Amino acid sequence: MKFQRHYSIVKGELNMAPLIDVIFQQLIYFMLTSSFIMQPGIKINLPQAVTSETVSEKEVIVSVSKEGIIFYGERPVTMEELEKLLQEETSVVNKNKVMVIKGDKKAEHGIVVGVMDIARRSGITKIVIGTTPEL
Repeated sequence: MKFQRHYSIVKGELNMAPLIDVIFQQLIYFMLTSSFIMQPGIKINLPQAVTSETVSEKEVIVSVSKEGIIFYGERPVTMEELEKLLQEETSVVNKNKVMVIKGDKKAEHGIVVGVMDIARRSGITKIVIGTTPEL
């Protein structure tokens, strides 16, 4: 005796909507959890050195671009403004701060020396030239 079927066999379908939802959720997850390391807005091409070291103390960063523009942190300043800012920095905090001068390879040597002189007059005794490690 042959029994009658109460269901019919339909060709299999793959619903793409849940798959697309999962892919988008993974994409959003990876975009939010990944960290992008970006340099500050000042473009400076530092010279390379074999004997470069990292500074562990609190530091004051002064950058000199290849055009000769001086930056205190990320703010452009003149020599006079830099001297006032450094004097305020050393009068408020201890004089054992380290000043890192990040001078571009093509920056004028005289400007970098002028910044070093201003730092010494302001009371900063530890001055470091910023470099990139040689690969």
